[in-house]
Amino acid sequence: MLSSAINAEVSIIIPTYNESENIKGILHSIKEHLPKNTIVEAIVVDDNSPDGTGKIAEDYFESLKEKTRYTVNVINRKTREGLSSAILNGIQQAKGKIVVVMDSDFSHPPQLIPKLVDALKQSKTDIVVASRYLNGGSIQGWSIKRKMISKIATIIAKRGLGIKESDPMSGFFAFNKDVIKGINFDAIGYKILLEMIVKVKDVSIKEIPYTFSDRENGKSKLGTKTILEFIHAVGKLYRYGKKEQRNEPRSSVKFVSKAARFFSVGAIGLGVNYLTSILFTSSLDMWYLHATILGIGFSITSNFFLNKYWTFEDREFTAKRTVIQYGKFAGFSSIGALVQLGMVYYLVDELSVSYPVALVLAVATAAFSNFILNKKWTFKEKVWS
Repeated sequence: MLSSAINAEVSIIIPTYNESENIKGILHSIKEHLPKNTIVEAIVVDDNSPDGTGKIAEDYFESLKEKTRYTVNVINRKTREGLSSAILNGIQQAKGKIVVVMDSDFSHPPQLIPKLVDALKQSKTDIVVASRYLNGGSIQGWSIKRKMISKIATIIAKRGLGIKESDPMSGFFAFNKDVIKGINFDAIGYKILLEMIVKVKDVSIKEIPYTFSDRENGKSKLGTKTILEFIHAVGKLYRYGKKEQRNEPRSSVKFVSKAARFFSVGAIGLGVNYLTSILFTSSLDMWYLHATILGIGFSITSNFFLNKYWTFEDREFTAKRTVIQYGKFAGFSSIGALVQLGMVYYLVDELSVSYPVALVLAVATAAFSNFILNKKWTFKEKVWS
């Protein structure tokens, strides 16, 4: 680890992997937009980038002529351990009482850092989030597919986990370091802010709008693996919510518990659906819509039994009760299936999105509506409980 003895007031965490085209520029831009009268350290946490990102950051630090107000610390990790893990590693080394988290690809504008820091100080809140979805915020340079993935993830986070903020999936935010004392993070996936919002009790949050601009250099890290990691993270938050529920009377926490289980089962169903559909299209040369229908059938059956036993903890498997419940579950799931089929057809035939990507998006969209309908009507539970 390359570091400086500077006593920083603000620490800016920048996780990197293969960002050699961006890292020097982003570090220099941060230097040009420092909060007034504030000592700042940038902490680059690099996951052993093959393109030498960490070395470029170290060279930039050595080239700084004035290191009393701005310095760069570099943490070179031996393996690629993931974005959230990198952020937590940076926080552990941070000297500042205020921590800013941002990307290195210029999608998060460094000129907004002073505004984030000032808002945190003046509003006396715990977290200040740069929001793409607040009035005045926007996204530039994303494809329709990428925007849909982001929107679906945001909807799941807001409605499934009872979060009110407009952009809980933001990767650009500032917070008081003390607020996370005693919090154990799972560090799954790439959105640690979501975990902070759920786990920090009585957290106060302020949002400010900004324009997100897609990267010009390098490659995006978003893929199917990232989507599945997000679903896994929701499942982990369920277990946290279940533990807290024993002493927590709020309906929102109970709702999160069931939602997280349902989405965890949905992740399994996603795998069943996806693999079945791909198998029939690739091995049997079946038309993609017919293959999708078969995939839906297999996933509905597996999801029903897992949700009955685990999510809603209904252990009564008498023939009559099970058949009636399965019929309702299949019926409500069919509504989601119609949504899924319509989305797949529209994305593939109208927008020319590849079938595997269209399938993931369509399945994710149908999942939340299935949860609400089955919670209320199949397993006879109040929606908000």
